[in-house]
Amino acid sequence: MAALQAGVWGVGSLLLLSAAAMAADEPAQEASESAPPSLPEPANGVAYPQGWQDWALVSVSHRTDNATMRVILGNDTAIEAIRAGQTNPWPEGSVLGKVVWKAVSLADWSSAQAPGTFVHAEFMFKGEGQADTGWRWARWVGEAQTPYQLSETECVACHSPVKGRDWVFTTPAPLP
Repeated sequence: MAALQAGVWGVGSLLLLSAAAMAADEPAQEASESAPPSLPEPANGVAYPQGWQDWALVSVSHRTDNATMRVILGNDTAIEAIRAGQTNPWPEGSVLGKVVWKAVSLADWSSAQAPGTFVHAEFMFKGEGQADTGWRWARWVGEAQTPYQLSETECVACHSPVKGRDWVFTTPAPLP
């Protein structure tokens, strides 16, 4: 259990370091050009989750059926539940996000897979959902984060194999 409780990685520092490195290579922008972008439109009646890019890392996955790589993130409520070992069921207010890229082989290391083209970001929201699952699902596609209007039936059908795990496929990654 200790490994599971410690198995939540913070990605905020990595994101900040990456952003700082990229900013160092770019010329300074005028203040008027740095206005925050507007949020994408809701998907499935669910508002785009603000700040998900700073959430903690829960796990990673590689789907061989469609050659995608995924980073699974959690909001503060989900991370607290993981650390407490209370994920079946997940507490209300938990949000899990999957950020998806096409997998590509590295040019200098062909046996290694890395993120390529960004595919989508999708989220599960606990406590806002259907009576039979307790979850809502939403997806935003591509760099533009265009709302994808999937049906709740489609989501429930996909997640039904893990109904006994509170509809969640992801197992948090253990750390030493």
